[in-house]
Amino acid sequence: MKKQILILFVAFLSATTFAQNTRVSNFNLENKLAIQGYDPVAYFTQKKAVKGKSTIATTYEGVTYNFSTQANKEAFLKNPAGYEPQYGGWCAYAMGANGEKVEINPETFKIVDGKLNLYYNAFFNNTLKSWNKDEVNLKKKADANWKKIIN
Repeated sequence: MKKQILILFVAFLSATTFAQNTRVSNFNLENKLAIQGYDPVAYFTQKKAVKGKSTIATTYEGVTYNFSTQANKEAFLKNPAGYEPQYGGWCAYAMGANGEKVEINPETFKIVDGKLNLYYNAFFNNTLKSWNKDEVNLKKKADANWKKIIN
């Protein structure tokens, strides 16, 4: 009986570790840090991109988030899924248009259906403008493409 419990426990840990590693491998991270260190809560509460501090950080399912204030960190801990960026932090437009993982500019964002979407914005190409021209269709495609990536 003890041996069976141990085997089940090891299997559970292995499955959890695999799921976490798969999740982390699909996120747009730099040394396991999300959103290039920007505070995910500030996008919602301050309606702008605010750089977080490494001294006010937490790790959720293998992904590290920095926060600008302790209050933002506490808000995140109460509802991490509500503040995490869509599509693993990759460009929402590219996910919808091509199903590709494209880097973002953390200062180019939009809250869509209560979720944080981030966009590529460099070299005279602001994909948020393209997203806004066909948001309904691009969102449907992005959702479908992201499901393919994470499953």
